[in-house]
Amino acid sequence: MKTIVCFGDSNTWGYDPVTKGRFGRDVRWTGVLRQTLGEGYLIIEEGLNGRTTVWDDPIGYFKNGRDYLIPCLDSHCPFDLITIMLGTNDLKKRFSVSAYDIADSAGMLVDIVQRSKTGLNDNPPKVLLLCPPPVTMLTDFAQMFEDSQEKSRRLAEEFKRVAAEFGCELLDTSTVIVSSDLDGIHFEQGEHQKLGRAVAAKVKQMLEN
Repeated sequence: MKTIVCFGDSNTWGYDPVTKGRFGRDVRWTGVLRQTLGEGYLIIEEGLNGRTTVWDDPIGYFKNGRDYLIPCLDSHCPFDLITIMLGTNDLKKRFSVSAYDIADSAGMLVDIVQRSKTGLNDNPPKVLLLCPPPVTMLTDFAQMFEDSQEKSRRLAEEFKRVAAEFGCELLDTSTVIVSSDLDGIHFEQGEHQKLGRAVAAKVKQMLEN
């Protein structure tokens, strides 16, 4: 049994931009990943609404991904691979950080994993870094994510730089999916299907070849 931990924010949790609730277990991309990979794989969902890479949110408790990552690794070890998809919430105006800094912050999380002994035989697990797609037409979150669209379009290039620096695999999700125009940052059901299948292909490549 190969174990995959999926570490992320509301788009890993499964936020539905239509209902503003949560997609069902088999609808969100982590569920599609589980179904696509089939028997022999265990998928552990670690999504949290509002989670950042490394930033303390002044108006949101326990959102710092770096603070939670280490106990998360320890609680699920040993496992084979972790996906990390964070950075969208770092685009919020309250943090005022560049695309370069957001990518470097994601790199800090990769570094934590690679320095850990939470994989098999006290080795680090493999890391699949997922760059979130750009922000689109902001509606309900327009003020919160003010001036984030152009910055979000630079994330792919910066995440590519960081993945090369740390020697981890990267999936630029903008090549597969788009954020919903209903709110500009979350994924609609069809995009969860596409993302789950794309991540499954990458996971198989990393663990079965």
